[in-house]
Amino acid sequence: MAVEQVYHKSVFLAIGRAKQAARVRNVEPNIAPPRALLPPRFLSLSKGKRVGFRTRRFLYLPVGDEVAVFETCHARGLAVMLKGPTGCGKTRFVEHVAWRLGRPLVTIACHDDLSASDLTGRYLIRGGETVWQDGPLTLAARHGAICYLDEIVEARQDTVVVLHPLTDDRRMLPIDKTGELIEAAAGFQLVISYNPGYQHVLKDLKPSTRQRFVALEFDFPPPRLETEIISHEGGVDHATAVVLVTLAGRIRHLRDRGLAEAPSTRLLVATARLIASGIPPRRACQSALAAPLSDDPDLLAAIHDLIAATLG
Repeated sequence: MAVEQVYHKSVFLAIGRAKQAARVRNVEPNIAPPRALLPPRFLSLSKGKRVGFRTRRFLYLPVGDEVAVFETCHARGLAVMLKGPTGCGKTRFVEHVAWRLGRPLVTIACHDDLSASDLTGRYLIRGGETVWQDGPLTLAARHGAICYLDEIVEARQDTVVVLHPLTDDRRMLPIDKTGELIEAAAGFQLVISYNPGYQHVLKDLKPSTRQRFVALEFDFPPPRLETEIISHEGGVDHATAVVLVTLAGRIRHLRDRGLAEAPSTRLLVATARLIASGIPPRRACQSALAAPLSDDPDLLAAIHDLIAATLG
């Protein structure tokens, strides 16, 4: 079954309309589980192409009241903007709250070639006929999914403007090519994220876009929580997780010495997984933690010194 067919099926189930889905695809209807028990389906896009989907619960350890604020925004139909460094847990947070809310999640990786048609849809030639295919934003609006646009500042301004009618009281999505005006279904929510550290004058959100979102600020978890995350996600014991978090804290201080980006929680998880698979800790740290951070020989030498001092 094609990915988009699976996604359509999951959306219909999520909103309790399995019979309607069955009529559309001419198959036997499915019995939808209780909404509270239904995990969301995940549809990822890369360069405008569907690449797969997944269904499971995602671990997220709250740092503050961010989950409660997000759920309140969802209940009130407010769009949300997540701000924070790369690898600090923004995407995991969205996946977690989508699971908590029992909503399908559509994820779009933004890039500078992303067009409005990539979001809303386009006409395609199939079997000698011209057919319309909804884009991910249109699918989310039609079926009440959470639509998550990752690294929104990478998208062109003329593409971002397409989101505006969905972020205010109108909650509408005009489809210029078909003349259709789609009213966002109940449960639809728009979520965007970006890394403020990468901003510059040519890649920033306009005030007219920013002020349509409730902003949640993210940073790396405090050491106690980050240790739990590394142990759980990386499959290592608590002591090893403590060492990795301690090492990351020391490396993060190198930002004052020219390190462009601090080691993320994501990098620590990757390092822990290498260690859990039998790679010696020092080698794992050199390959998965140090090497991705910089090509500068002086910075790498300083990081390697910290690795040696921390691991002993």
